[in-house]
Amino acid sequence: MRLSDYVGNTPMIKISEKIYAKAELMNPTGSIKDRMASKIINNAFENGLIKKGDTIVEATSGNAGISFAWMAAERGLNCVIVMPNNMSDERKKMLKFYGAELIEVDAGDFDGAIRLRDQLAKENGWFNTNQFHNELNIDAHFFGTSIEIYNDLKGKELSAIVSGTGTGGTLMGCQKRLKVIFSDMDVVAVEPSESAVMSGGKPGLHGIQGIGDGSKFLVDLNFVDKIITISTDEAKRRAVELSKELGIFVGISAGANILAAERYEKEYEPKGVIVTFLCDRGERYLSCL
Repeated sequence: MRLSDYVGNTPMIKISEKIYAKAELMNPTGSIKDRMASKIINNAFENGLIKKGDTIVEATSGNAGISFAWMAAERGLNCVIVMPNNMSDERKKMLKFYGAELIEVDAGDFDGAIRLRDQLAKENGWFNTNQFHNELNIDAHFFGTSIEIYNDLKGKELSAIVSGTGTGGTLMGCQKRLKVIFSDMDVVAVEPSESAVMSGGKPGLHGIQGIGDGSKFLVDLNFVDKIITISTDEAKRRAVELSKELGIFVGISAGANILAAERYEKEYEPKGVIVTFLCDRGERYLSCL
């Protein structure tokens, strides 16, 4: 058995009478990105696309890079991560502890990180995990997370699923299954108010690491019912409050998700419950909270 065999099957925690959250901080590296990274790497091995000793490369704001670095260490791969330099020091240190080589680009330059990733993959023959456009990212949540949510609900009606979007894999994969079961369910995307691209704004610098990477990527707005914007300061404040109120030490994007779910509940007064995600643990943000 490998540690990656224990990805998923995270508990769903009751935040309030109407709001429930999947505790993705319980995954092996402490984030929801373990689901996607293990899916992509295991699939690549199964299909002969990579072998032990090969190099994988990815562009990331941090969590996906950590997950890929962990999977690389577990499966005997080399890992190169390209990341904007404004991500937390804790994330950078975690990447290096897993043995990844870190290449930094200018703050907020996700387009540049992706271009450099693609260039490095092509020039060196490395395996490009391509998280921002990889359908396996969606599959990880269609075949995993969404089924868990349905089972966790234990017969409760689902009125909305609320998720911050980085690649968009979580929201698209979950809605793909759950919307069929709960036809009246709202699909709610969350993005930083400083980089409200899905709302028609321009990309901008913000501090909600892991979401709002400057493009819609896998998000198909035809399947999104509502978009809620949250500022960096609001997300940070709500994350800190969750530690003190519920004893749940979560990251900044989880603060954004919970606050967005609370705003959705206040505005729309749903009959059923709202499900969102505690994407990662708070330790990797101590230097910026």
